[in-house]
Amino acid sequence: MSRIQTNVPSMLAQRVLAKQNKGLVKSLERLSTGLRINRGADDPAGLIASENLRSEKAAISAAIGNAQRAEQVVNVAEGGLQEINSLLLELQSLVGSSANDAGVSVEEKDANQLQIDSILQTIDRVAGATSFQGIKLLNGNFDYTTSGVSTNLNDVTINSAKLSDEAGAYMDITVDVLTSAQTGQIYLSTGATLENGGNGSITFELTGADGVQQFTFASGTAQASIISAINTFSEALGVSAIQNTADTARVEIHSTEFGSANFVRLKTLEGTTDFLIATTETAVTSTADLKDLGVDAVVLINGNQATASGLKARIATSGFDVSVTLDGTSALNTDGASTTFQITGGGADFNLAPKVNLAGKVSLGIETVTGGNLGNSVDGYLTALKSGGTANVINGDLTKAQKIVDEAIKQVSSLRGRLGAFQKNTIVATVNSLGISLENSAAAESTIRDTDFANETANLTRQQIMAQAATQSLAIANAMPQNVLALLA
Repeated sequence: MSRIQTNVPSMLAQRVLAKQNKGLVKSLERLSTGLRINRGADDPAGLIASENLRSEKAAISAAIGNAQRAEQVVNVAEGGLQEINSLLLELQSLVGSSANDAGVSVEEKDANQLQIDSILQTIDRVAGATSFQGIKLLNGNFDYTTSGVSTNLNDVTINSAKLSDEAGAYMDITVDVLTSAQTGQIYLSTGATLENGGNGSITFELTGADGVQQFTFASGTAQASIISAINTFSEALGVSAIQNTADTARVEIHSTEFGSANFVRLKTLEGTTDFLIATTETAVTSTADLKDLGVDAVVLINGNQATASGLKARIATSGFDVSVTLDGTSALNTDGASTTFQITGGGADFNLAPKVNLAGKVSLGIETVTGGNLGNSVDGYLTALKSGGTANVINGDLTKAQKIVDEAIKQVSSLRGRLGAFQKNTIVATVNSLGISLENSAAAESTIRDTDFANETANLTRQQIMAQAATQSLAIANAMPQNVLALLA
């Protein structure tokens, strides 16, 4: 049949050609953009998945940037602490050289004190000047704030605490003392005067954590004289003596510090051992060599077993890192005692996870490192070494000065170590982990959305051939009605 009003073969050829051209355009679009999905119609489910992955990639990239920024902050803080540490070492040298009393002139001591005053001022200046984008790092700006701290806690250090972003958020810290810290203790039965069974003098060797000393007492020596003689060497030995309150006929010799690292040992060298008694106030022993160790406190902090050394206890969990020091003479250092305080704010917060929430937050406390904060409440603070202070090198207590400087060095070194651990084990590990996540997310997103050029090039070639064939077919279809003219000839 031949019709000229409606060219059905031409319509068929046009439809096929339009389809082939559409496929050709799509292949050209994918090759030119490099994307397999350019609009939702290309692959609705794939578009949703790829956009979710793109969102994750953006969040991961931001987290990596946060971690790198945190590392820069730590580097700046570390630089300031390193300089303060060097100044403290110089301070230690000045205190030690000033202690050589017979070989140092008054003028030298005055010069040393001038240097110490200058060092203390420089420490405060460095602490106040170390900053990142105008934010002070070592002046207490990132130290934690607390409330309700009992006077029975000598020192409270908050290394980290995750607080909610909600206004007024705080964290309760409960300290439960299961077993109190104890000093090493030995008791001497002396009476008002040392009778010693009429056996003449007694010589014994007394040893503490800091040293050893021999004492000789004759029968008839007053108890007060025995106590005074022992206490004369208290700093050198790390022990002290008092009259026992339960039995005034006995002298109590105990270590000056608490904990298992401290002890008292008494060994009889000459004379009777009748006056020696055991490490309790009632039991008697005739041993010639007796030693008693101190006891570390057993402490729970928020129900977690803390690591304790003497009166100091610390707990480190994913939510908080807290260190407390009990007052050894207070009611808190008794079995079953408890106290609670609150962490109300502060700390340097870094969001090192793709999600912005409490789980992704890492908090770090950076204590104040000025002269008024380096040291402790027991021995004192660095400001005691300034001119007119109780630990100045001209006429002050140099033993106290050295203890304060030692504690300050420990504090700064500990803070540097904590910052270094945060940098190495938290920041670097986080960047590495996030880098792998970013890589995997990018690979997944690429698989879904990116153009496979090898496949698409082959498809383009096929579309080009099909389009040319359709064009040729359309030309033939359009020529077919002309055959009708042959019927009219």
